[in-house]
Parts: sequence; C-alpha cells; structure tokens
Amino acid sequence: MGGLNLEVFKFGTYVMFPIGIMYYFGTNLDDRFAVSGFWPKPEECNKLPRDREEIKAEYERIVARQKLRLARKVEEQRRFAEAHPELHEQQQQQHQPQQNES
Repeated sequence: MGGLNLEVFKFGTYVMFPIGIMYYFGTNLDDRFAVSGFWPKPEECNKLPRDREEIKAEYERIVARQKLRLARKVEEQRRFAEAHPELHEQQQQQHQPQQNES
C-alpha cells in the first residue's frame, strides 16, 4: 500500500489535470483555433435601414424586385402558351368555373 506521499500525489494529479487542460485550451484561442475568413466582413453583411429614407429606399427596391419577378413569370407563361397552345387551352378550360345549364 502506498503512503501519504502517494495519496498527495494522486490528489494533486486529480486536481491539476483538469486545470492544466483548461489552461492549455483556454488561453491563446484566437491563434490556436482561428479559421481565417470565417466571419464575414462588415461590408459583406446585410445592413438594417435606420432612418426613414433608407426604409423607403429598401421598400422601393423590394417592390421593384417583386414586379420584375412577376413580369418574368408572365413572360415565361406567355412563351409557354405560344410554344404549347394545346396545353395552354386545356389549362384554361380546367380553371374556368363550370356553369350549370338549367
């Protein structure tokens, strides 16, 4: 059996091992575990509008983008209808409400 010195050594090891691990991994984190280019630069991030003019400009930009998307969709549907008239007629007939003849 070990003596008092062995017990003191074991106790010191049990206490110092976690402290040593925390010290090793807890210091100098920026150099040891840093990934260059991980976080975006401030100029690459989205910026929230702060005043009324910026909010209005952002709103107009969103509305313009929606109108452009709608125009592209309508143009795509028009081209599809020109390329496939028989399918377009079938789709129109399916979407028309059925009227009861009495």
